[in-house]
Amino acid sequence: MLYSSSLHRISLMASKSQRLHQFAGTNLQNPSKRARTMVTESAMRDAFAKYAEYLNALNEKRERVVKASRDVTMNSKKVIFQVHRMSKYNKEEIIEQAEKDLTAVTDQYMSRLVKELQGTDFWKLRRAYSPGVQEYVEAATFCNFCKTGTLLKLDEINATLLPLSDPSLEPLKINILDYLLGLADLTGELMRLAIGRISDGELDFAENICRFVRDIYRELTLVVPHMDDSSDMKQKMDTMLQSVMKIENACFSVHVRGSEYIPLLGSNDPSSFLVGVPDIEL
Repeated sequence: MLYSSSLHRISLMASKSQRLHQFAGTNLQNPSKRARTMVTESAMRDAFAKYAEYLNALNEKRERVVKASRDVTMNSKKVIFQVHRMSKYNKEEIIEQAEKDLTAVTDQYMSRLVKELQGTDFWKLRRAYSPGVQEYVEAATFCNFCKTGTLLKLDEINATLLPLSDPSLEPLKINILDYLLGLADLTGELMRLAIGRISDGELDFAENICRFVRDIYRELTLVVPHMDDSSDMKQKMDTMLQSVMKIENACFSVHVRGSEYIPLLGSNDPSSFLVGVPDIEL
């Protein structure tokens, strides 16, 4: 019994001595580990500070881009409203004024958008400026069609923005998706214009609009199914089809029952209700 108790005391003393040596060794290693930990924490703080600074700058830029996009949207709408004032008596005057207004939108508002987005990832902030760009495309193509009867191409629009950019930085270019979304909205404005031109007696102009909108819709039906990000475009295709049908129905009604609306269609003699109306080929 005495022998076993002595062995037990010796083993306890040995284990305590071993733990003391381990504790002493740990204390000797703590300063170096603490130094490495402090360096790591400092590097992480610096990295997070840089990320925070980057995100704050990006959020501030996004707010400025949203404000510039709203200004572009509002003033582009004014250009569209100006074109809708057009009649067969003041067409050249209205188109000339609309072009001046569009140039002002480009120089004053699109230039701010271009400067904010130079040298950045355009797709990163696309949702912030896309509505304004779509409205600008709509206004530019609307003016061009009313003046020339043709479609303003994407390269031609981007060419007008190129002088606004710093040559040393990558310039802002309107992407194909925003251009197509703007064209989809254009068909709605052309539908309103066609109805107005029919009521003003410009049947040939309404016929041209009908063919033009048909062509746009037909071509987009071939493109949209192959687009990756086409959710917005698919929704606008339904609205575009409705615009095409409204123009066709209006032209068809005039073609079939035009003699009933001669005074409304710009007849020189309002009392003459049986004057023939030129046929419209649909």
